[in-house]
Amino acid sequence: MEKEKENDSISGSQAGAELFEASADRTEDEATATPGTGLQKPTGVPDGGLDAWLQVFGAFVVMIATWGLVNSFGVYQTFYETDLLKSSTSSQISWIGSLQGALLMIGGLASGPLFDAGHFRALTVSGLFLVVFGLFMTSLCKTYWQVLLAQGICVGVGCGLLFLPSAAILSQYFARRRALALGIQSTGSPLGGIVFPIIFSRLEPHVGFGWATRVIAFILLGLAVVPLIFMRPRVPPPSHKRAFLDVDAFKEPPFLSFAGAGFFAFMGLYVPFFYIELYSLRYNITNKDLGAYLVTLLNAGSIFGRIVPNFVADYLGSMNMLAATTLGASILAFGWFGVRNLAGTIVFALLFGFFNGGVTSLPPSAIVSLTPDMSRLGTRMGMLFAFIGIAVLVGTPIAGAILKDVNDDGAWKGLIAFSAATLFVGGVGLAGTQVLHVRGQRRKEVSE
Repeated sequence: MEKEKENDSISGSQAGAELFEASADRTEDEATATPGTGLQKPTGVPDGGLDAWLQVFGAFVVMIATWGLVNSFGVYQTFYETDLLKSSTSSQISWIGSLQGALLMIGGLASGPLFDAGHFRALTVSGLFLVVFGLFMTSLCKTYWQVLLAQGICVGVGCGLLFLPSAAILSQYFARRRALALGIQSTGSPLGGIVFPIIFSRLEPHVGFGWATRVIAFILLGLAVVPLIFMRPRVPPPSHKRAFLDVDAFKEPPFLSFAGAGFFAFMGLYVPFFYIELYSLRYNITNKDLGAYLVTLLNAGSIFGRIVPNFVADYLGSMNMLAATTLGASILAFGWFGVRNLAGTIVFALLFGFFNGGVTSLPPSAIVSLTPDMSRLGTRMGMLFAFIGIAVLVGTPIAGAILKDVNDDGAWKGLIAFSAATLFVGGVGLAGTQVLHVRGQRRKEVSE
C-alpha cells in the first residue's frame, strides 16, 4: 500500500517534467512503421534527397494557394466593410473568411481518407481548379451572397481538398526531420499572406476590385504547375479500404484532449488577422494605405514562427512546442490591450505573427505522435482538422458579433479578451495533452 502511494506521489511530482520529456514525435519509430503492422523499416524513409525536397517545394506552393489566401482575408474584410459590402455588418463579412478557413480544415474529413486510399492526384487537380475558379468568380461579384459562395465556399472547398494531403505526403518522405520539412513547407502561407494583400491594396485603387482579384488568380494558376508536376505519393495505398473516421481515436484521451485544445486555440487565433487593420484605423494609429501592411507584418513574423519552432520541435517534440507557441500567442493577445501607437502595433504584429506561425504549422507533425498506425494518418489528420475547422468557422464571427460598434472601446476590449482567453485555454489544454501522451506511453511500455 505504501509503495503504491509512493508511486502515485512520484507520478504527480513528475507531471510538469513530462511536458519536456523526450520527443513527442518518436519520428523514426512511427514514420518507418509498415502501415497496419507495426513492423519497423529503418531505411524506408528517405529523410532527404531531391524527390523529398521537391515534395516540400510543391507543398510550399499549395500553402500559398490555401493558407496564403486565408491569411490575406484581412485586407478583403476592410475593403468589403468600407466599399463593396458597406450594407453588411462586420460579423456577416467575417463569415466569408471564416467559412473559407473552416472548409480548408473540415475538408480534411474527406481528403484525409481519400489520400489514404491513393487519390492524391485527383485531390490536387480538383482542389487547384476550385481555388482558381473561385477567385475568378469572386472578381465578378457584386453582392454579399455572391462573395460568400465564390470566395467563402468555392475557394474554401478547393483549399480543403489541397491542404491535408500536401502535409500528409511529407510524412512519407521525412522522419527525423519531419517537423522541419513541414515548417519550411508552411512558410508558403505567410508568404502568400504578405504578397497578396500588397498586390490587392496597390492594384485596387488603379484597376478596381475585379482585376486586383484576377491578378491573384492568375498568379495561382501559374504556380499550380509546380505541385501538378512534382508531387507524388511514395507509399502505395493499403489494399483494404479505410473508414472516413478512425473510431479508435475517440477512445484515446490524448487525441480527444488535442482536439478540444485545438478547438479553443484556433477559435481566437485569427481574430488579429481579421481585425488589426480595422483596429488601427479606429484608433488613428495608421491611415488606410499603411493599415493594409499590418496584415503583411503579421505574415512576415509568421515566416520565422514556422521555421524556428519546427526546427526546435525535432528535438523537444512537436506537442511541446505547439503548447509553448499557443501560450505565447495568448500572452501577446493580452498585450494587445495596451497597443495604442504605431511602434507598438508593428511590434505586436511581428511577434503575434511569429507565435501564430508555430500554432498553425505544428499540428500536422504533432498528430503523428498520436497515430500508432501510419496508414491512418490522413484519416486522423482529417478528424483533428474538422474540430479546428469548426473553431475557425465560428471564431471570427463571434468576435465580429462582440464588436457591434467599431467606435465602442468596450466592444474592442471584449474582442481582444475573447481572442486572448481562447488561446490561453488552448495552450493549457495542449500542455495537458502532452502529459496524457507521455503517461500513456509509459503504461504501454510497462505492460509490454
